[in-house]
Amino acid sequence: MFVRSLSLGVAAAALMVGGAQAADLIIPTTPQPIYEAAGFDWSGLYAGVRAGGQWTGSNAYANSTLNTTYGVVGAAVGVNFIPVDPFLIGAEVTGDWLWANNTSSGEFFANLRAGAVVTDSVLVYALGGVGVNTNNNTTESVYQLGGGVEVAVTDAITVRGELVGQGDFSNAAGDQFFELAKATVGVFYHF
Repeated sequence: MFVRSLSLGVAAAALMVGGAQAADLIIPTTPQPIYEAAGFDWSGLYAGVRAGGQWTGSNAYANSTLNTTYGVVGAAVGVNFIPVDPFLIGAEVTGDWLWANNTSSGEFFANLRAGAVVTDSVLVYALGGVGVNTNNNTTESVYQLGGGVEVAVTDAITVRGELVGQGDFSNAAGDQFFELAKATVGVFYHF
């Protein structure tokens, strides 16, 4: 009888130990957090190149030829800040070389930008700036106002389309506020 009780006790103990081990096999897990990409970071330094065209009208602009289409090749360097999401402000310096009909000129602008991040990868902005145009060894002060759309294509590269109206500070009779239009497309690297 003692042996029978002992064997029942050992069997019961073995079942309890087995049950305890089975409970240890259930490992409680917590779901892994899902991380989404934060979107394009529009703030910080950037630099890029651009190309396009400039169209003069019938009003004189900084010694440029009237009613002429100029080719434009240039570069831009700037910095953006996002003080409050989704609003962006920035400063930019541009330099362009313009050519047409055996003549060429250079333009340099200091610009301010203000815009809104419409989606994570799209920025819409307005631009205004002052600068100089050098043509035929004559330098004249000029200004520009306009805007554009910039789209992020990777986590560091954007493509931009921009349209601005330009004028000079001449006070000649019949001088128009906008004397020409410039359209450019550019590729920019954001650091």
